[in-house]
Amino acid sequence: MRLAVGGGLRPWKVQVPKQLVAEPVTNYGRAPPVLGGGRMRLMRLVITNSSKSVSGKSARGRVATPPAKLGDRWMEYQGSKNWEGLLDPLDDDLRSEILRYGEFVEAAYRSFEFDRLSPEYATCRHSRTSMMTQCGLGGSGYRLTRNLRATCGVQFPRWIERAPRWVSTPSSWIGYVAVCNDKDEIARLGRRDVVIAFRGTATCLEWIENLRATLTCLDGHASDNRDEDPMVESGFLSLYTSQTATCPSLQDAVRDEISKIIHSYRGEPLSITIVGHSLGAALATLTAFDITTTFDHAPPVTVISFGGPRVGNRSFRRQLDKAGTKILRIVNSDDLITKVPGFVIDNNDAADGKAVHVAGLSSWLQKRVEDTRWAYADVGRELRLCSSESPYVSKGDVAASHDLKTYLHLINGFVSSTCPFRATARRVLRKAKAKGYK
Repeated sequence: MRLAVGGGLRPWKVQVPKQLVAEPVTNYGRAPPVLGGGRMRLMRLVITNSSKSVSGKSARGRVATPPAKLGDRWMEYQGSKNWEGLLDPLDDDLRSEILRYGEFVEAAYRSFEFDRLSPEYATCRHSRTSMMTQCGLGGSGYRLTRNLRATCGVQFPRWIERAPRWVSTPSSWIGYVAVCNDKDEIARLGRRDVVIAFRGTATCLEWIENLRATLTCLDGHASDNRDEDPMVESGFLSLYTSQTATCPSLQDAVRDEISKIIHSYRGEPLSITIVGHSLGAALATLTAFDITTTFDHAPPVTVISFGGPRVGNRSFRRQLDKAGTKILRIVNSDDLITKVPGFVIDNNDAADGKAVHVAGLSSWLQKRVEDTRWAYADVGRELRLCSSESPYVSKGDVAASHDLKTYLHLINGFVSSTCPFRATARRVLRKAKAKGYK
């Protein structure tokens, strides 16, 4: 079983059943250029030998113990009621599901080849048949059905082709599609689940796309009123829709695979869960929008995003809501990435349709921001965490606040807005240290 640091740092091996706790780590060695990477004082996610999870249920060898059966309430846990009554306090079964889906994102990081000197740089390190097992998800009940690649759409001068491969690689492996095919897991979940998982920023060209932060219109969704056009961040859309002569766009690959899955499993309960961290969270939101607006009678589509940046404007948010896309946006209040790009003019559409103004922001300045295509809107239902509430995360560490491991740690410890980090997690940590677990 292998556990990796979110953000692409090198994994280490453990041989005991898993339960999420944490201890300080001062040095991870050399880290690749990833959002959340670099040297940091963070926590190591320690795996204890306990047969009980913090919530008291039996362990099944995952980051969190899955609830015994979700079948009767699976649509509620997928957001059919916008997670009302499940977030504050955080429902233990929902916590387990969030952490379980977080492992699919970690698998995307663990599978990516970060070595710039390797001829396999920016590809998946494992074969399609072995990736789930190699990443510790062999017992998850899911089978990988498609690898996904994203392509930078920025036009560079021809001389860039002579640059080192890690600079000039236009397309890179970004994630995968996996389908639940285990009868017991399908019975527990109450449906056949499809997971689309995306990693965060890893390559030089992806960083360049991240910086293209002005909003751009979505093709095929323009209206007569320019102010009502759904718009999204230019760089994110470019990574989703760009292609090369030998590599289809991420959009085409997703559409093709989802079409096959819907056709193969028509007639049985099906859900699509799209998960991602950082850049992957933004791509997850775009993917959800694309699926729900492309396919008639699409299965329920849910996004679980960790540390995602803003993606689009108010019209984009309205289109997501209209399509029935459910988004659980997990935010660390100390994570700067969740506060960019652009400006949030309003965070909720007015019930009476009237304009909503930010206190202290004059109307002409608000109009100016909107005209320059920097006016964004947050989407979905928010689960807000705070790394400064944890005694195991260094205060003021920007990189640590964005790291996927930090998010999983905070989710594991969060109870409610009045109790942001549970004492039981501290007791588990002390017990693990006393027993010498490393």
